[in-house]
Amino acid sequence: MSEPAPRPRHFSMLREFHLADFFTLANAACGVAGVFLAMLYVRQESRAIFLVAAAMAPAAFAFDVLDGRIARMRHQHSLLGRELDSLADVISFGVAPAALGFAAGLDGGWDWVVLTYFVCCGVSRLARYNVTAEALAEGGDKVRYFEGTPIPTSVVLTAVLALAAWRDRVGDSIYGGAWSVGPWTLHPLALLFALSGTLMISKTLRIPKL
Repeated sequence: MSEPAPRPRHFSMLREFHLADFFTLANAACGVAGVFLAMLYVRQESRAIFLVAAAMAPAAFAFDVLDGRIARMRHQHSLLGRELDSLADVISFGVAPAALGFAAGLDGGWDWVVLTYFVCCGVSRLARYNVTAEALAEGGDKVRYFEGTPIPTSVVLTAVLALAAWRDRVGDSIYGGAWSVGPWTLHPLALLFALSGTLMISKTLRIPKL
């Protein structure tokens, strides 16, 4: 006798999601929207578009906080949720701020290097957190402290860029001006991204998790 055909598993992945995971996806959606709006600003140069793009960072941060609280409240922690959270954070607090910085005028050769470094630091920070979370929890169900600054602290960078845009200090008139360093241009404002990335990957800096 032939074996019965397997039953179709439509939307089987969605069935594995908990309520908190949908808030995590909302976090990622805000990050993607921030990237798209940054690209739209480059084409239209509308200050309103830039400010909305910057506003996606605090919106993503709100969803990031909510997904953690909901997961703890409902006792629904999972490896899938942890991975989703990290991937969403890379988009919203790594790629999106870098794209916004580029749109604001951090487009010199050295700026590219700095922005790429910033995103790579964010990716490395999250990967390290995922593999060390259990050890940092010290037998509990919650990590007691962060090694290095959490990647959502990049909302400070988007706030600085939003302030610059509000005061028409982006593009050719960006804060700090531009330096010619060797073959490429560096905007000093990009060094804030370098600082943020370096703090994220620091192992000596320990921040208690509230």
